[in-house]
Amino acid sequence: MNYKWRALALLWVAFFLQQGTRQIFGATLTSIQGSLGASAAAIGAVATVFTFAYGLSVPFAGAAADLFNRKWMVVSGVFVFCLGIFASGFVASLGLMVVSYGILNGFGQSFYYPSATSIIGELHKETRATALSILQMGLYAGIIGCSAASGWLAESGAEGWRVPFKVFGGIGILWAVVMAFGLRNGERKFKEFHSPTQDSNSNSKPTLKEAFKVFVGNPSALLLAAGLGMMIYVDVGFKTWMPSHLSESFGVAKGSAALNAVLWHYIGAFVGVTLGGRISDKLAKTRPSVRMETNIAGLALAVPFIVWMAYAPSLLACGIAMALFGVFRGVYDSNLMASLFDLIPQRYHASGAGLMLSCAFVFGSTSPVVLGLVKDAFSSTAALASLAAFYIVGAVVIAIARRRQYFRS
Repeated sequence: MNYKWRALALLWVAFFLQQGTRQIFGATLTSIQGSLGASAAAIGAVATVFTFAYGLSVPFAGAAADLFNRKWMVVSGVFVFCLGIFASGFVASLGLMVVSYGILNGFGQSFYYPSATSIIGELHKETRATALSILQMGLYAGIIGCSAASGWLAESGAEGWRVPFKVFGGIGILWAVVMAFGLRNGERKFKEFHSPTQDSNSNSKPTLKEAFKVFVGNPSALLLAAGLGMMIYVDVGFKTWMPSHLSESFGVAKGSAALNAVLWHYIGAFVGVTLGGRISDKLAKTRPSVRMETNIAGLALAVPFIVWMAYAPSLLACGIAMALFGVFRGVYDSNLMASLFDLIPQRYHASGAGLMLSCAFVFGSTSPVVLGLVKDAFSSTAALASLAAFYIVGAVVIAIARRRQYFRS
């Protein structure tokens, strides 16, 4: 097999594990809560710490990807987050779960994506879009596959929730070793960017400080980041609490609840991201604002289906609502980074994306614990329904960005 495709295969499995292991916690949340004797708000805080740690680390990980050897950034990132996942299967207290799953896992995961996509970009010059699309399939497969497997493994006994952490964490540690031997060292080295003869001209690598000034100096980019923050808040809260909602509201077994909580949503998202991308690409040449308009439409049109999902009277109705919610979430996703890239110079795209993700994930990290508080005070139905308000706010702030960027007189 040609090396560029072999490298993609290695990175695909790592992406499957990165995205899939995020779902183990939500799929086994009810069992963990009972085993560790935690309240809904306290157990939600674990997911909050993970998301916050990821958001805090990712801009520095993005900058490091342009400076250090990307192979070892990927390998070390996968090793660290899988070590955190593996250790989570042995914890005896909520505090230790915060350290292993929240901090260690969140920090390690932040180093994968910037470096992995950079490797793919270097290797796949003529097949870049195809390669990145294949990589994206790892996200959907990981979320669906690990959710289902985790739910079923968790049913093996009172402490069965520990099994998926040990299994997938152990597999990931071994996979890091496989990548260490299977991936080649890239051509770019740290010294390349610190040559004594290198000046700060337009061909030099941008610093995180420069990218920060460009990003913060563009109000429309900040508004896009705010809109993404609303979307991440909903996404993290939905994936954390939906499995337990299905179990409590419809009596669905843990394994089936974990699968149903993500399967229909991501099938819908696949349809939405495909349609949204194709339509906006066709219209973008004659209507530059169409990418933001696609973002707005995706968030706004998903709102009624989020509410329907929360108040659905049956599992079938809830599944249909989740699928339609997923379609419009996919429409938003289709132009997520494309909208940002229209606003900032190309040399700042990677660092700008890292900063945007950081802002969004730091804000979105509050969702699991806030929804846990709402669930304790009212119900899981009320907690999930409250997510609709954040999609509304997201659509509004992106609409402001659109008007400011393209229609300001």
